[in-house]
Amino acid sequence: MEEFFQALGTIGLIFLVVVGVLAGFLASAVQGGRNKVRNIVVGVVGALLLPLIVAVLATGVLAAGGLVLILLVALVGAVAVLAIVRLIFR
Repeated sequence: MEEFFQALGTIGLIFLVVVGVLAGFLASAVQGGRNKVRNIVVGVVGALLLPLIVAVLATGVLAAGGLVLILLVALVGAVAVLAIVRLIFR
């Protein structure tokens, strides 16, 4: 777990938030602009949550992959959580 936070750092955390905001914004654009704030918040949550879960389950994998891998996992997490929320709130 320490490797994850060492690889991430403050700038990495900001990048994760930016990835989540962009994913939420794009989801709002695809949906026609509805629920923009909710999509952005959910995107940020997904972008922060999945890298943390992967770091707990696969210790060292994200740290070895560097910031690019962490950002890719964050993007997948944001999209997955946005899809789940969309299914729930249809």
